[in-house]
Amino acid sequence: MRTNKSTKFKFQIAPFFTSSLIVLLLTTSCGKMKDDADASGTFEATEVIVSAEGAGKILTFSVEEGQLLTAGEIVGAIDSTQLFLRKQQILSSNKSLQSRRPDVNKQIAAVEQQIVTAKTERKRIENLLKANAATQKQFDDVNALIVLLEKQLDAQKTVLETANQGITEDSQGIKIQEAQIADQLHKCKIISPIAGTVLVKYSEMGEVAAPGKALFKIADTNNMILRAYVTADQLTQLKIGQRVKVTSDFGKDKNKEYMGTLSWISSKAEFTPKTIQTRDERANLVYAVKIDIKNDGFIKIGMYGDVNF
Repeated sequence: MRTNKSTKFKFQIAPFFTSSLIVLLLTTSCGKMKDDADASGTFEATEVIVSAEGAGKILTFSVEEGQLLTAGEIVGAIDSTQLFLRKQQILSSNKSLQSRRPDVNKQIAAVEQQIVTAKTERKRIENLLKANAATQKQFDDVNALIVLLEKQLDAQKTVLETANQGITEDSQGIKIQEAQIADQLHKCKIISPIAGTVLVKYSEMGEVAAPGKALFKIADTNNMILRAYVTADQLTQLKIGQRVKVTSDFGKDKNKEYMGTLSWISSKAEFTPKTIQTRDERANLVYAVKIDIKNDGFIKIGMYGDVNF
């Protein structure tokens, strides 16, 4: 009877040890898979703080945190009334200046006609001189008149060309002022420099902006970067442009694999980041690397990720 009880007890506890063994193996297997990563790090993105370039009241500002923007998208405007009025004044000044530009052809037309008349007279006197119907003095006088008129024409052309050159130079200066005003007007537009997601909004519509005042922060979340740290021994396995496998950690044993490209390797060693809590691990010298990853929308800034080379 005692032997039967012992046998019965063994059969009852066998399933318990079998289940425990399976759980232990699964736990060990999962831990091993996680420890198989060659390096770990966090995801980050290229962040840009967009600041005001113009001064004035913010008239429109359609930006919200989490909003997706495209590169070059206009999201707001700063009051530019004074700049617009200044531009109109400059355009009016340029128009007035151009109206004072002399018409060279009209100005010299009278002298040119006098020269044509004088040459015709010279031809007539020359014919009369051959027939002894005119004197040499008459012929010499008409030649002197032609020379005088031609010198007057050259002088008049020089004066008119100089006046036109001065007006042209003044006009170029006004055009430079126009370009400056146009640039300032363009800077009154609030434009997203890159495509990405708005992370932080610093200003609101109705506030007064000044050059350099931060308006919002945007990050290129379509192209993420995994900043990881490797040991000196691992550097021999790495090269710029190398394709590697990255695993994102979504928590609760959920992860997803991506293919990334090694884009940067630090040239200097540093101590393990202080986010590593153990003193021994913090004392290790490591090298930072960056891995570019195309985001499918699931990777967020600050998430942890593993990489296998």
